Amino acid sequence: MTSVWQRLRQARARRDPEVTLTRGEVTELLERAPRPLAVDPAYEDRAGFDLDFLAVPVPLPRLDPAIAEDAAIPADADGDPVLRYHHFSVVLSRSRRLARWTAVNLDGRRRYVVDRSGDSWTLDPRLPDEAQVGEALYADNDPDRGHLVRRQDPVWGDTLEEALAANDDTFHFTNCAPQHADFNQSPETWLGLEDYILNTVSDLQLRASVMTGPVLAEDDPLYREVAIPLAFWKAVATVDDSGALHATAYVLRQDELVGGIETRVDGTGPVFGPYRMFQVPVTDIEAATLLDLGPLRDADPLAGDALGSAGDGVRGHEIGSFADVVLR
Repeated sequence: MTSVWQRLRQARARRDPEVTLTRGEVTELLERAPRPLAVDPAYEDRAGFDLDFLAVPVPLPRLDPAIAEDAAIPADADGDPVLRYHHFSVVLSRSRRLARWTAVNLDGRRRYVVDRSGDSWTLDPRLPDEAQVGEALYADNDPDRGHLVRRQDPVWGDTLEEALAANDDTFHFTNCAPQHADFNQSPETWLGLEDYILNTVSDLQLRASVMTGPVLAEDDPLYREVAIPLAFWKAVATVDDSGALHATAYVLRQDELVGGIETRVDGTGPVFGPYRMFQVPVTDIEAATLLDLGPLRDADPLAGDALGSAGDGVRGHEIGSFADVVLR
């Protein structure tokens, strides 16, 4: 039997101008009350990021030898640092206790819309609690618990249950980094870019693979014994109509040039300056993060362009309108 969600998805794929629902389907929609997060306890069953999700393989980021030994290794993982979740994967920095990178698959054809059920974050039991930045950093202060894999990105599947499991997995602290509210919530900055990516993938019924992470710099300022990243990056991979890979990359940063970060006089927490966002070459993200993003560097239309400085050796042009962003 076709569920109301499948029918609505099919109607969206056909671009039907309107859809008529039965009384039972309306009831099904209205009965979707807020639900508590329920993290799947079967961690061994998580497939993680699918390298073959697109028409061409997209490998996971590889750590440069200079930082390879800094990867946090889960217990009983035989040296494999990749933490696999439903539809996404993460590698954590042992020294910083934050993600080096995250990688998620987006499927615009099988997307569900799931309401947020609160901010109940959890530590990943595959790592020691002390190996992860947890609630102590975020309690009673301004920095948000910022999703790296956006909550809505992996929320797709053949069933609502599959989508909900991915939704709940995004609330692991391994997928979290301290972000200013304007970074995390403003439609003018990173949230606006995330909305643009997700809406484009959904509206055009695309598939995409998205990689995100903080730039973990040695001079990041300390707060509550945690070094706070001042820049975040994102790389988006899709395929064009010919099946060729297309990649674009972005950096959103905040540093002393645009307001800085400092400790308040009363010592209660960091003061964040305004954020700026840049589209940048994939190769510059690789240089800033010591990550190898594989085929994405050659699929980048900005490769080799003469660009201005986005800071920390990263070149780019500042984004003033999301209409200028081309995903495929």
